[in-house]
Amino acid sequence: MKKDQHEWVLITGASSGIGEIFALEMASKGKNIVLVARTESKLKQLAERIERTYQVRAEVIVSDLSEVEAPRSVYEECQNRGIQIDILINNAGFATHGLFEQVDGSRQQDEIMLNVLAVTNMTHLFLPGMLQKKHGAVINVSSTAAFQPDPYMAVYGATKAFVLSFTEALYEENRKRGVQFLALCPGSTETSFFDVVGAEEASVGKRDTPEHVVEVAMRALESGKPYAVPGAQNYWTAQLSRLMPRKSMLRIVGSMLRPRSKSGKAEKVQA
Repeated sequence: MKKDQHEWVLITGASSGIGEIFALEMASKGKNIVLVARTESKLKQLAERIERTYQVRAEVIVSDLSEVEAPRSVYEECQNRGIQIDILINNAGFATHGLFEQVDGSRQQDEIMLNVLAVTNMTHLFLPGMLQKKHGAVINVSSTAAFQPDPYMAVYGATKAFVLSFTEALYEENRKRGVQFLALCPGSTETSFFDVVGAEEASVGKRDTPEHVVEVAMRALESGKPYAVPGAQNYWTAQLSRLMPRKSMLRIVGSMLRPRSKSGKAEKVQA
């Protein structure tokens, strides 16, 4: 059997939104794709579309990455299929919204497991293979929520701050070792994210498109940047936290994110 010479890209949260657009963009560049998410039917439809349109391979791995052993299971499944990942895109994540004590504790635990632990473990598992080849890239999807504390989205903002710090640190560790790291920090984006969160106030500013977010990420990766914030307004808003007193910033963000109802409603999102 002839060895497949195409690079492999693994994308979590790949069934819709930013993850789906990443999959299509990478496939259009001739790369094979591993699609990881919970919804098998959507993944299979996307895989068929990719293979039909771009004549590359698209593999499906169904997994709930909020479960502690899921990253290792995904890694081992890739090994079993003879797939060596060249680009890892940790995109899966979800948010909760509301007064901290009113948000379901198990949901917040899953939020931390997915947004923090899964990103950490997926990177830890797949990075050595890239370093062995002295070639590869890791894109971790953070958020503009990473640049300041986020009242009423306290856990979400903290998890995304972790992703930004973690990714920039690994960028510096690996910049002379052949593996690129990029923290992608989009603002509000036209996906199912906010619909499922169930709180319109969690969406701040004009919503971007997933296509533009991915386009910015690809340009940033090509130019070797450690992080990217799509949209000029989002970028300058993110910089405000460095210029304003922290107490003032907290009050501004809190006024924007304050729940409009007393329900403290929070829903789980993982594509």
